Amino acid sequence: MTASRSDSMRGGGRVPGGPFTNVLVANRGEIARRVFATCRRMGIGTVAVYSDADAAAPHVAEADAAVRLPGNTPAETYLRGELIIEAALATGADAIHPGYGFLSENAEFAQAVLAAGLVWIGPPVEAIEQMGSKVAAKKMMDAAGVPVLAELDPDEVTAAQLPVLIKASAGGGGRGMRVVRELADLEPQIAAARREAESAFGDPTVFCERFLETGRHIEVQVMADTHGTIWAVGERECSIQRRHQKVVEEAPSPLVERIDTMRERLFEAARLAAGAIGYTGAGTVEFLADEAGDFFFLEMNTRLQVEHPVTECTTGLDLVRTQLEVAAGGELAAAPPALRGHSIEVRLYAEDPANEWQPQSGTVHRLDIPSVVTEFEVLERPGVRLDTGVVDGSVVGVHYDPMLAKVISYAETRGDAARLLATALQRAKIHGLVTNRDLLVRVLRHPAFLAGDTDTAFFETHGLDSLSAPLATEADEALSIVAAALADAAANRKAAGVGGGLPAGWRNLPSQSQHKSYESRTSGTHDIGYRFTRTGVAVDGHDGLELVQAGPERVVLAVPGERGLVRRQFDIARYGDLVCVDSPLGPVSVRRLPRFSDPADQVAHGSLLAPMPGSVIRIGAEVGSAVEQGQPILWLEAMKMEHTISAPAAGVLSALNVTVGQQVDVGAVLAVVDPTESQEN
Repeated sequence: MTASRSDSMRGGGRVPGGPFTNVLVANRGEIARRVFATCRRMGIGTVAVYSDADAAAPHVAEADAAVRLPGNTPAETYLRGELIIEAALATGADAIHPGYGFLSENAEFAQAVLAAGLVWIGPPVEAIEQMGSKVAAKKMMDAAGVPVLAELDPDEVTAAQLPVLIKASAGGGGRGMRVVRELADLEPQIAAARREAESAFGDPTVFCERFLETGRHIEVQVMADTHGTIWAVGERECSIQRRHQKVVEEAPSPLVERIDTMRERLFEAARLAAGAIGYTGAGTVEFLADEAGDFFFLEMNTRLQVEHPVTECTTGLDLVRTQLEVAAGGELAAAPPALRGHSIEVRLYAEDPANEWQPQSGTVHRLDIPSVVTEFEVLERPGVRLDTGVVDGSVVGVHYDPMLAKVISYAETRGDAARLLATALQRAKIHGLVTNRDLLVRVLRHPAFLAGDTDTAFFETHGLDSLSAPLATEADEALSIVAAALADAAANRKAAGVGGGLPAGWRNLPSQSQHKSYESRTSGTHDIGYRFTRTGVAVDGHDGLELVQAGPERVVLAVPGERGLVRRQFDIARYGDLVCVDSPLGPVSVRRLPRFSDPADQVAHGSLLAPMPGSVIRIGAEVGSAVEQGQPILWLEAMKMEHTISAPAAGVLSALNVTVGQQVDVGAVLAVVDPTESQEN
């Protein structure tokens, strides 16, 4: 890909143990910031690369040097290995850390890094190649004595073998994964998986294996040096998943804690897997386990994992530092540190769990978690850690994964860690985008989770509808919207040029209520009628409510309860027509409605709107054709995933406003289905 510096530097041939001068991170966002944080603590310089979409990203500002990769999509930027190596050479970097995702498990890129005279902070190229194909990896692990699930040829799956899981051979993270329960669905799902795998990894190869409806996803962190020492650092449980992507991760595993000898057997299998391929550096061996403690090899990730902080917190290790030391020729101790306490990590996504996990895009106006005691550092005492790639004002686009942050707790016991994390999330101020925060809090407080009863079917077992419900009840949401209206009234008074110190709408004699209207994403329109009186405020439908304080940013209300009035404090923030209300009752976000609506804003009945910005990749029906309710009309690609846009009702496709390859904005009218008379009636 690029010219070599010199033969003396080939293969990372530096003096063993010698320090790095500058490290380039071939990645973006949270993982780039994570590696930079350790480099700063070690006195090592840092280099960032960035796409045009990431030009204002925090990881770019934090690096000592940054190099632009022209374009926006991964294929144009972070997957261009030759451009990344050129950036390293141009900035004087002597090593490249790949992070996770993108090129982190690309053997060709790793080889090119070494050929350019740079140090590859990762495992040997041969190990990446051997584990890069999940098909070949499973065969190798089977031969080495590691238990595996049998591989199935996608073209030869029979009805008796269903259900099966389609998986991308070249990658993970849920991309290219499909569960098939009906034989008729197999061919189209394989085609969709191949397209998604090609888009995410540049390799459309997929395979099938038997799908276990329930199971425990257990993985072992390994670390190996070039002197023959292999650590099984600790296990993690990552069973709670959506779309085969992890949402909640913890260490140690409740299942492993419960079953005698399971940890020893897991660690032995992980060391056996690493030893079989001559592994060095950080890696993760993933297993699918059942409730009896039997487990099967899934894959080996030849890189650092997203969920590595929970292992750091339960061992005291800085795994990135250990990666750097091993890459510099350092020698591990005979045994890893002993395990301590419990750590839980949740992935805060910009997505709507109640609406088929639709990813969101837009501006993160505020991300504030008051309980956080550190960022990107090992927690040495009970507390909350934040690893994030966004700050206030960051824009979440459509080209990359919608994860906003990882929020990690550490405590002496699992129960304490769960309570600490749930409380921190509930009290967090997350403004601007719909997120999975409420879901995460409900999971952490769920009796089954607290009992350690977690498996890959957790959402199906306990009901996604109830788990994704807003933390604020309907009554609490209504009270929060009252607070929003009173805060808006206070803001209007403060901005008034004349009589700003007087209560808005105050009259010496009784008068009609003033009204403010808001739109809730979950409960519809709220019309708040209120009158300021000599003694406070009277709010329609809220008898006995007393106003203690009303300012533009804070409202305090005395709310009637079974044993008298209870004071409630509400913090209010505005961003255009978006109003965010935070209180111990739960976060509430609403849109302030104008007094008069514009007819031009109306859309035709039966319109299919784009739920997110994206690119049209397929169209499944023609104008004038009859369609059934739920029939796919077109497919969008956004944030590296395919999203199906289906007919809302049976009828006729009367309009199709897009073509394949077209970029669309959120809310754009993609097509119109005229429902049949029976549907209308």
